[in-house]
Amino acid sequence: MHQHLQSARTSTQLAGIKVYGDGASLEEFAALHQSGTASGFTTNPTLMKRAGVTDYAGFAHALLQLIPDRPVSFEVFSDEFEQMERQARLIASWGENVYVKIPITNTKGESSLPMVRRLAADGIKLNVTALLTLEQAARTIDALDADTPAIVYIFAGRIADTGLDPIPMIRAAVALTVLKPKAEILWASTREVLNIYQAQECGCHIITATADIVKKLEMAGKDLAELSLETVAMFRRDAVAAGYEL
Repeated sequence: MHQHLQSARTSTQLAGIKVYGDGASLEEFAALHQSGTASGFTTNPTLMKRAGVTDYAGFAHALLQLIPDRPVSFEVFSDEFEQMERQARLIASWGENVYVKIPITNTKGESSLPMVRRLAADGIKLNVTALLTLEQAARTIDALDADTPAIVYIFAGRIADTGLDPIPMIRAAVALTVLKPKAEILWASTREVLNIYQAQECGCHIITATADIVKKLEMAGKDLAELSLETVAMFRRDAVAAGYEL
């Protein structure tokens, strides 16, 4: 009951933006799905490798059995466009809720957008990823099909890591989606809970968050004096547990 009420409060607080779980843990994804906190899910080869996933298709099918009713994004991993397109079409065949993640370029810096244009025109739902400039976002939106749902995956956290504010770019990219109403802008590489509220404020459609960040949403509106006292108590509790003496 408490979990249901917390999920309802979170949904109210985050009206207008969807939170997607990001990672490669079936257990964490299942918990987020069951709680109703996450509206969709994303993963990538790096997250899967870190989680010890060795069977790509096996992991994907297991995840889709757990989550048959929310968008789930899986990424291609070939560096050659012919093979990349073959992988994209195969991944898309795994389910109606599947989005195929396509990197904006291959490792040689060659644009993926001609392939994106073909796939989108064929009705394949795409998640074009690794975008860090407004020019990339504008060109991606232009390549998408007006009748096919798509996600434009902007790495806002990595932009901020360079010392630049990603919010103006997110706002501008959101404005561009008026040209393709079925395209959604996604704030990726989320670093902290504040980013979720920043993304919401600037009109972003989706933000990805790891399970630990989603859990911290429970702290929304918490009294700061109470949080201060809890922090002091944590320090004391851990010092006693460690047996420290002076």
